[in-house]
Amino acid sequence: MKYFKKLTGNRIYLSPMNVEDAETYTKWFNDFRVTDGVGSSCRIMTVQAEREWIIQNASHYNFAIVLLENDTLIGNCGIHNINQIHQSAEVGIFIGDEENRSKGYGEEALRLLVGFCFDYLNLNNVMLKVFSFNERAINCYKKVGFKEIGRRRQSYYLKGKFHDDVYMDILREEWYRQNSLPF
Repeated sequence: MKYFKKLTGNRIYLSPMNVEDAETYTKWFNDFRVTDGVGSSCRIMTVQAEREWIIQNASHYNFAIVLLENDTLIGNCGIHNINQIHQSAEVGIFIGDEENRSKGYGEEALRLLVGFCFDYLNLNNVMLKVFSFNERAINCYKKVGFKEIGRRRQSYYLKGKFHDDVYMDILREEWYRQNSLPF
Protein backbone atom coordinates (compact mmCIF):
# COMPACT_ATOMS: atom_id res chain seq x y z
CA MET A 1 0.00 0.00 0.00
CA LYS A 2 1.36 3.40 -1.01
CA TYR A 3 -0.48 5.45 1.62
CA PHE A 4 -1.55 4.91 5.21
CA LYS A 5 -4.64 6.55 6.66
CA LYS A 6 -3.06 8.26 9.68
CA LEU A 7 -5.78 10.94 9.98
CA THR A 8 -9.04 10.44 8.09
CA GLY A 9 -11.68 13.02 7.20
CA ASN A 10 -14.83 12.85 5.08
CA ARG A 11 -13.16 13.27 1.67
CA ILE A 12 -9.42 13.21 2.32
CA TYR A 13 -6.91 11.58 4.60
CA LEU A 14 -3.42 12.47 5.77
CA SER A 15 -0.70 9.89 5.23
CA PRO A 16 3.02 9.91 5.97
CA MET A 17 4.84 11.19 2.89
CA ASN A 18 5.99 8.57 0.41
CA VAL A 19 9.32 8.84 -1.40
CA GLU A 20 7.60 7.44 -4.51
CA ASP A 21 5.79 10.80 -4.77
CA ALA A 22 9.01 12.80 -5.19
CA GLU A 23 8.33 13.41 -8.87
CA THR A 24 4.86 14.82 -8.18
CA TYR A 25 6.19 17.10 -5.44
CA THR A 26 9.02 18.21 -7.74
CA LYS A 27 6.48 19.11 -10.42
CA TRP A 28 4.53 21.20 -7.90
CA PHE A 29 7.65 22.87 -6.45
CA ASN A 30 8.69 23.97 -9.94
CA ASP A 31 5.24 25.44 -10.67
CA PHE A 32 4.97 29.15 -9.85
CA ARG A 33 1.23 28.77 -9.18
CA VAL A 34 2.22 26.66 -6.17
CA THR A 35 5.53 28.20 -5.13
CA ASP A 36 4.41 31.84 -5.26
CA GLY A 37 1.97 31.05 -2.44
CA VAL A 38 4.42 29.14 -0.26
CA GLY A 39 7.39 31.44 -0.70
CA SER A 40 9.75 29.14 -2.54
CA SER A 41 9.57 30.49 -6.10
CA CYS A 42 13.32 31.15 -6.22
CA ARG A 43 14.20 27.54 -5.42
CA ILE A 44 14.93 25.04 -8.14
CA MET A 45 13.88 21.57 -7.07
CA THR A 46 15.09 18.30 -8.55
CA VAL A 47 13.55 14.87 -8.11
CA GLN A 48 16.71 13.67 -6.36
CA ALA A 49 16.68 16.60 -3.92
CA GLU A 50 13.01 16.02 -3.15
CA ARG A 51 13.61 12.28 -2.56
CA GLU A 52 16.42 13.12 -0.15
CA TRP A 53 14.24 15.68 1.67
CA ILE A 54 11.41 13.17 2.10
CA ILE A 55 13.82 10.54 3.46
CA GLN A 56 15.60 12.99 5.80
CA ASN A 57 12.29 14.30 7.17
CA ALA A 58 10.49 10.96 7.48
CA SER A 59 10.35 11.20 11.27
CA HIS A 60 8.82 14.69 11.19
CA TYR A 61 5.12 15.53 11.01
CA ASN A 62 4.83 15.96 7.23
CA PHE A 63 1.77 14.48 5.60
CA ALA A 64 0.55 13.75 2.10
CA ILE A 65 -3.01 14.96 1.51
CA VAL A 66 -4.78 12.13 -0.32
CA LEU A 67 -8.31 11.82 -1.74
CA LEU A 68 -10.28 9.05 -0.01
CA GLU A 69 -12.24 8.11 -3.13
CA ASN A 70 -9.26 7.15 -5.29
CA ASP A 71 -6.04 7.48 -3.22
CA THR A 72 -4.80 10.40 -5.34
CA LEU A 73 -2.15 12.68 -3.87
CA ILE A 74 -3.37 16.30 -3.99
CA GLY A 75 -1.11 18.20 -1.61
CA ASN A 76 0.93 18.33 1.54
CA CYS A 77 0.73 19.68 5.07
CA GLY A 78 2.97 19.58 8.08
CA ILE A 79 3.72 20.65 11.62
CA HIS A 80 7.01 22.47 12.18
CA ASN A 81 8.97 24.24 14.91
CA ILE A 82 7.30 22.20 17.63
CA ASN A 83 8.17 23.48 21.09
CA GLN A 84 6.92 21.02 23.70
CA ILE A 85 7.94 23.26 26.61
CA HIS A 86 5.81 26.17 25.38
CA GLN A 87 3.27 23.85 23.73
CA SER A 88 3.39 25.68 20.41
CA ALA A 89 4.09 24.88 16.77
CA GLU A 90 3.64 26.15 13.23
CA VAL A 91 1.71 24.50 10.42
CA GLY A 92 1.88 24.77 6.66
CA ILE A 93 -0.25 23.44 3.83
CA PHE A 94 -0.64 23.52 0.07
CA ILE A 95 -2.84 21.91 -2.56
CA GLY A 96 -0.77 21.10 -5.63
CA ASP A 97 -2.95 21.12 -8.73
CA GLU A 98 -5.35 23.95 -9.50
CA GLU A 99 -8.27 21.60 -10.16
CA ASN A 100 -8.19 20.49 -6.51
CA ARG A 101 -8.25 24.01 -5.06
CA SER A 102 -11.38 25.80 -3.83
CA LYS A 103 -13.08 22.47 -3.09
CA GLY A 104 -12.61 22.51 0.68
CA TYR A 105 -9.84 19.90 0.69
CA GLY A 106 -7.36 22.30 2.26
CA GLU A 107 -9.80 23.25 4.99
CA GLU A 108 -10.52 19.60 5.76
CA ALA A 109 -6.80 18.74 5.83
CA LEU A 110 -6.04 21.69 8.09
CA ARG A 111 -8.82 20.69 10.48
CA LEU A 112 -7.32 17.19 10.73
CA LEU A 113 -3.85 18.62 11.25
CA VAL A 114 -4.89 21.14 13.92
CA GLY A 115 -6.97 18.52 15.74
CA PHE A 116 -3.90 16.27 15.78
CA CYS A 117 -1.84 19.15 17.24
CA PHE A 118 -4.24 19.62 20.15
CA ASP A 119 -5.46 16.05 20.71
CA TYR A 120 -2.19 14.14 20.33
CA LEU A 121 0.74 16.55 20.56
CA ASN A 122 -0.74 18.41 23.56
CA LEU A 123 -0.13 21.81 21.99
CA ASN A 124 -1.79 25.01 23.15
CA ASN A 125 -0.95 27.38 20.28
CA VAL A 126 -0.76 26.60 16.56
CA MET A 127 0.46 29.35 14.25
CA LEU A 128 0.88 29.82 10.51
CA LYS A 129 2.16 32.43 8.11
CA VAL A 130 0.45 33.39 4.85
CA PHE A 131 1.13 36.10 2.30
CA SER A 132 -1.34 38.99 2.19
CA PHE A 133 -2.20 38.44 -1.49
CA ASN A 134 -3.37 34.87 -0.80
CA GLU A 135 -6.94 35.75 0.16
CA ARG A 136 -8.25 32.28 -0.66
CA ALA A 137 -5.89 30.75 1.92
CA ILE A 138 -6.63 33.46 4.51
CA ASN A 139 -10.36 32.75 4.18
CA CYS A 140 -9.71 29.02 4.57
CA TYR A 141 -7.68 29.59 7.72
CA LYS A 142 -10.40 31.81 9.19
CA LYS A 143 -13.00 29.08 8.55
CA VAL A 144 -10.85 26.67 10.57
CA GLY A 145 -10.71 29.21 13.41
CA PHE A 146 -7.37 30.96 12.94
CA LYS A 147 -7.21 34.66 13.81
CA GLU A 148 -4.79 37.26 12.49
CA ILE A 149 -2.28 38.15 15.20
CA GLY A 150 0.03 40.47 13.27
CA ARG A 151 1.81 41.39 10.09
CA ARG A 152 5.33 41.86 8.92
CA ARG A 153 4.90 44.65 6.43
CA GLN A 154 6.29 44.48 2.90
CA SER A 155 8.45 41.47 3.71
CA TYR A 156 7.79 39.32 0.64
CA TYR A 157 8.80 40.51 -2.82
CA LEU A 158 7.08 38.89 -5.78
CA LYS A 159 6.76 40.04 -9.38
CA GLY A 160 7.55 43.70 -8.77
CA LYS A 161 5.49 44.14 -5.59
CA PHE A 162 6.02 43.85 -1.87
CA HIS A 163 3.48 41.92 0.20
CA ASP A 164 2.93 41.49 3.93
CA ASP A 165 3.50 38.30 5.88
CA VAL A 166 0.24 37.68 7.76
CA TYR A 167 0.61 35.72 11.00
CA MET A 168 -2.40 33.79 12.27
CA ASP A 169 -2.92 31.42 15.17
CA ILE A 170 -5.47 29.37 17.05
CA LEU A 171 -5.47 28.36 20.72
CA ARG A 172 -6.53 25.00 22.08
CA GLU A 173 -9.46 26.57 24.02
CA GLU A 174 -10.68 28.28 20.83
CA TRP A 175 -10.42 25.02 18.91
CA TYR A 176 -12.45 23.10 21.51
CA ARG A 177 -15.05 25.85 21.71
CA GLN A 178 -15.88 25.29 18.05
CA ASN A 179 -15.14 21.54 17.92
CA SER A 180 -16.14 18.81 20.33
CA LEU A 181 -13.68 17.67 22.97
CA PRO A 182 -11.64 14.58 22.05
CA PHE A 183 -13.35 12.30 24.61
